[in-house]
Amino acid sequence: MVNVKIIRMFKKYIFVICVVFSTQIFAQKQPNVIVVLADDIGVGDISYYRKMHSNNVVLKTPAIDNLAKNGMVFTDAHSPAALCAPSRYAVMTGNNCYRSYAPWGVWGAYEASPIKPNQLTLGKLMKNAGYQTAFLGKWGFGMDFFKKGSDRQIYRSPRKRVELGVDVRKIVGKGPLDNGFDYSLTFPAGIQNVPYVVYENQEWMPLEKNSEIGYISQENMTKKGVTLDKDEGLGDTNWDPHNMGPLLVNKAVDYIAKADTNKPFFMYYCSLAVHLPHTPTKRLNGEKIAGQTPSKHLDMVKELDVQMAMLVAALKKKGVYDNTIILFTSDNGGLLKGKSIQSGHKSNDIYRGGKNQAYEGGHRVPFIAWWPEKIKKNSTSKIPILTIDILATLAAITSQEIEEGQANDSANLLPIFTGENKSKEVHPYLVTQSGTGKEAIIIKDGWKLIIAFDKKDKTNSTRTPVALFNLNNNVIENEKQNLIHKPEFASKVKSLFTTYNTYRDPGEKTKI
Repeated sequence: MVNVKIIRMFKKYIFVICVVFSTQIFAQKQPNVIVVLADDIGVGDISYYRKMHSNNVVLKTPAIDNLAKNGMVFTDAHSPAALCAPSRYAVMTGNNCYRSYAPWGVWGAYEASPIKPNQLTLGKLMKNAGYQTAFLGKWGFGMDFFKKGSDRQIYRSPRKRVELGVDVRKIVGKGPLDNGFDYSLTFPAGIQNVPYVVYENQEWMPLEKNSEIGYISQENMTKKGVTLDKDEGLGDTNWDPHNMGPLLVNKAVDYIAKADTNKPFFMYYCSLAVHLPHTPTKRLNGEKIAGQTPSKHLDMVKELDVQMAMLVAALKKKGVYDNTIILFTSDNGGLLKGKSIQSGHKSNDIYRGGKNQAYEGGHRVPFIAWWPEKIKKNSTSKIPILTIDILATLAAITSQEIEEGQANDSANLLPIFTGENKSKEVHPYLVTQSGTGKEAIIIKDGWKLIIAFDKKDKTNSTRTPVALFNLNNNVIENEKQNLIHKPEFASKVKSLFTTYNTYRDPGEKTKI
C-alpha cells in the first residue's frame, strides 16, 4: 500500500514547482516598460514630427524617428502643464495639476513634495504588478533633506535665497524610493538648479574620489563653460553638467544589463536634455555631440537621440527588445529662445508659442508608443490625449484596477495602441494649463478657452476668460484669431467656462 503521507508531500512539491514555473512564465510574458520623459522637447525637435509639416529639417533624430516608424505617433498629445514641475506631478500620479497643493509654479528641491503618502504613483503601480522598478533622471519637485546639523528637522525653503543651511548628503524622504521605485539615480532639479548633487538610491554619489559638498558659484561654472540657469548653492565640487547626460544614460544601460530576467522591469527615464544650461557632452557612444549642429540646443537634442539609441541597443543585447514597451514624450512644449531659432529650427513646429505659455506650443508634445507585435508599425492617432494618461494605460497593460480617488484624470490608451479604438475620444474635454502666468485651458471639440486666474488662486479665486480659439481645420492661423469679444461666440465662451468651473470646483474626473 502506497504511503499516503508520501503522496501528499509529492503533491505539495509538484504544486510549488508548478506555481514557481507558471509565475516565471507569466513574468516573461509581461512586457518590460520604459517611459521616457524628455525635458523641454517640443514636437518640432523630433524630425519625424517636423517632416509632417515641413521639409526644413535642421537636425534629424534617427533613433526617436525609428521608434515612431515602428510604433504609433500621437499628433494631438498635450502635457498637463506648459511647465515642468506641475507636469511631472501630474504624470507621476495621473492627476491634473490643480489637485496638488501648489499647481502653478515650480517646486524647489527643498520644498514639500506634492505627492501624498497614500497616493498612487507610477512606481507603486508597477511594483504592485510585480515589476522591478527604477527611476533615473530629473525628479523635478520637492523632497526631504535634513537641516544642517540635525537628524530630525526637515529643511524647507521657498527658493527665495541662496540656501546653505541644508544637509544635501542624503535624501531622507519623499524621493523615488518612497514612491515605489526599487532603484533610483536622482537629479533633484535636473541640471538647472540646487542641489547640484547626484543621488544613487537617495544617497549622495560622489562624482569623483575627491568630491566634497561645497559651494557651486557662477564664477566656478564659468571656468567650465557653464552659465547657471538658476541659483548658486550647494553641490558636488566636481559638478559639471556636460557630464551628466552620459552619466545618466550609462547608468540606465547598466540597469537594463543587470535586470533580473525572471521579472519584468519598469524604468522611468527622465532625461536632463534639453533644459538649460545647454551643455552637450563632447562625445557619447562613439559619436561627436558638442558643436555638431547649428546650436547648443540642437546639440542637446542630438545627445538625447543618441541616448535613445543606447537604450534600444541595451534592450537588444539583453535579449528583451521584442518584449519591451517604450513610451516617449516631453514634460512641456519646447523653448522659444536661442540660436536654434535663427538657424531655421522650430522647436514647436507649426504651433504658436512655447514653454510656459498657454498657446499650443506650450503644451503640445510628442508622444510615441512602441510595442513590437502589439502596436501597428507606422500608425498614427489623432485622438486628443494627455501625458497624464500613461498611468491608467500601464494599469490596463498590467491588468490592474485603479482604486477610487486615485489617478482621477488618467485615461486608458491601450485600446488605441491595439487599434480597438481608432476614433473615440478618451477625455470629454482636455484640461491643461500654462505655467507661471496662471492660465487654465479647456479644449472641447476643437474649441479652446484660456482662463486667467488671480495670483492667489483660492476657492474664491477670480477667473476670467481671456481668449477663445477655434482650432478646427487650421490650427496655425486660427490660434492667431482671438474670438473672445465677438458676440456670436458668447455662448461658446459661456459653455466652456461653465464646463471648466463645474469640473474644477467639485473636482470632477476628466476621463471617460
